[in-house]
Amino acid sequence: MGKSRRGDGTRCHHVRVAEIVPFTGNYQDLSNEDGYQFEFFCERCGNGYRSPFQADLVGKGGSLLRAAGGLFGGALGSLGDAADDMLDRGTNSAAKDKALRAGVEAVRPHFRQCRGCGNWVCADVCWNDEIGQCVDCSPIVAEELSRAQAAAQVEQIREKVKEVDWTSDVDVTSRAKVACPSCGERVSGGKFCPSCGEKLAKSSFCTECGNEVPAESKFCSECGTAAPG
Repeated sequence: MGKSRRGDGTRCHHVRVAEIVPFTGNYQDLSNEDGYQFEFFCERCGNGYRSPFQADLVGKGGSLLRAAGGLFGGALGSLGDAADDMLDRGTNSAAKDKALRAGVEAVRPHFRQCRGCGNWVCADVCWNDEIGQCVDCSPIVAEELSRAQAAAQVEQIREKVKEVDWTSDVDVTSRAKVACPSCGERVSGGKFCPSCGEKLAKSSFCTECGNEVPAESKFCSECGTAAPG
């Protein structure tokens, strides 16, 4: 930081501008009072990488001075306050700019920026090396073919399954029972309870024509006689 004189003779401070730091929106700042660390993630699949932790000696020194100042007070406490003033976690901090630049360079080999959509994507999963774009803009042909074949296979299986009669041994004329009317146990089909052996669909016989009358029927379906009470 340098100084120069104003027109009135007083001195003013000129803050040095840090170098330009490239950045994107696909990262999170995990920095704390001990140092700097950043997490970069793929804008397509969400996978990511953390940059190596960069310890901050100023921050650690400030923590020690604050602890000592809390115990002894006086000059040590003042030094701790001064260390707090030196520690700037804001984005205009030269130390953070330097740490962010180092973090970007550390993870750069793992990411590619697509010229088609502009997204930063991971090189391992979401990048088409052959075309030089992300797999959303330029899908990998072999993978797309495999997915299409699998989808067609599933559809063909469904069509073939529809051609098979799966109800030939199922009594669709009787009301389905989910619990045995005799013992109350849950059942998954069939005509008799697997727990007590009783018939699931209780029925009687018509007193007029002898036809079997289901329990839920009020009249015989053959002759119209009232069902037995």
